[in-house]
Amino acid sequence: MKLISTLFKPSTRAFFREASKIADFSLFDCIHGYVYGRWLYLYISIGTGEHPLTRFIRPLWNIISKIFHKQESDGPVSRHVTFAETYHGKVVPLEEANRLVTINKEISLKNLEQVIPYTHARDIILYNPDHIITLECPCRSSRSNPCQPMDVCLIVGEPFASFVIEHHPRRSRWITQEIALEILRAEHERGHVHHAFFKYAMLGRFYAICNCCSCCCGAMQAWRNGTPMLASSGYVSQVDYKLCVYCGSCIEFCQFGALEMIDDKVHVNEELCMGCGVCVSKCDHKAHLLVRDPSKSEPLDIRKLIDSLENN
Repeated sequence: MKLISTLFKPSTRAFFREASKIADFSLFDCIHGYVYGRWLYLYISIGTGEHPLTRFIRPLWNIISKIFHKQESDGPVSRHVTFAETYHGKVVPLEEANRLVTINKEISLKNLEQVIPYTHARDIILYNPDHIITLECPCRSSRSNPCQPMDVCLIVGEPFASFVIEHHPRRSRWITQEIALEILRAEHERGHVHHAFFKYAMLGRFYAICNCCSCCCGAMQAWRNGTPMLASSGYVSQVDYKLCVYCGSCIEFCQFGALEMIDDKVHVNEELCMGCGVCVSKCDHKAHLLVRDPSKSEPLDIRKLIDSLENN
């Protein structure tokens, strides 16, 4: 009975009940989501390559994925859905991250293809959006010399918040929306990037906001290595050379390596720029601003999305 009560906590039962409402969510998907949430730190440690088991688990995972992973039709050709399409982050500026943790009503926004440019995991369905926990960042926890502080990841809404805190009580705690805002502000001051995370095994939805640094974040590491796990905010940085004093301080803070000094001028590599807004806040001379880039996906403007839902 003790084993049963440990494995099937109330939050676990709530997760499986919610999963049962999704037509194409398989038993394998449910188990994957449970394993991810239950052994989150081991999962991420293996994913970042820091755990000794990585070299054994990754080949096994590839075999399992080939057998069980969902396939989608692409004309006459069927292809395997890549991992990046099922587990990914959307870069959001601080203002939008603040809005995501201050939603005070339940919402259901599905198939946000223009905003979340992935085949899977692109819904924002929030139950009890004021249920927020902060937990020790799994990516930072997997590193030998991590950035501080550790408790900067935010899990938003149910059944996710209760699931994580019931299974990781020593590494997580309930917080108010006001404390969530303070964590976001403090991480922004440190020059870190806000990512709204989506995962197919987590019911195909948004479930977390991670505050990421390029030295610790597994998703940013994957992005640097060519795996498209991150979607642009929809903006790029633009330099006002009338205000720029060419000090180069913005280059130091850019987490994506999108800024460099060329001919004594700060140059923005728009392909690398993800529109996080860190350079805007770190420029004392107000020389950086974010501008909309039509070639990138739509911004995650939660107020606009809610208004559109209510007006339809």
